[in-house]
Amino acid sequence: MRRLFSLFNVVSAALLAAAAYAYQEVQRPPETPRAPALELAEKRGVRVKVYFTDPQVQSFKPETRTVQVTQENPGAVAQAAVNAWASGPTASGGLAVVPKGTPAPRVWLRGAHYYVNLPAAYPKLKYGTSGERMLLCTLTRTLLETRGQDVTFLVNGQNADTLGHLDLREPYTRQDCADS
Repeated sequence: MRRLFSLFNVVSAALLAAAAYAYQEVQRPPETPRAPALELAEKRGVRVKVYFTDPQVQSFKPETRTVQVTQENPGAVAQAAVNAWASGPTASGGLAVVPKGTPAPRVWLRGAHYYVNLPAAYPKLKYGTSGERMLLCTLTRTLLETRGQDVTFLVNGQNADTLGHLDLREPYTRQDCADS
């Protein structure tokens, strides 16, 4: 009869035990990482001029607002101004351009050019030519008040030829939205 504790049997048993231990370690779920501490950035108030329309949808009604931003870069200030535009006027005499609860457009700035992504709800507003002009021009005037050259409009993230009746193929400038 051969020996039970031969060198080969002892080494094989040790390797089998090491493999079983390694298998258990690999099968154990990883430890849940700790969440990083939340650091709130300090918000600062920045004054911006936001444009609305009069009740007859004939002329622009500017309103100076203080918007809260965490960074005072032009893109963040522009997005905050557009959010204030979407929320409607706070002073009397102005009329909101979009109904309450309508989402605010997203704004990007590249050099001197603004890009505004109008949500899918905007073409469904059925405003007619003067209402659509006020929608686009109040946004354009709000964004180009302090800086920028023009505003290009997208609809639901895509290039669009029109917003109802108005042409969106070319960017809007200050001259396109002069007082009527």
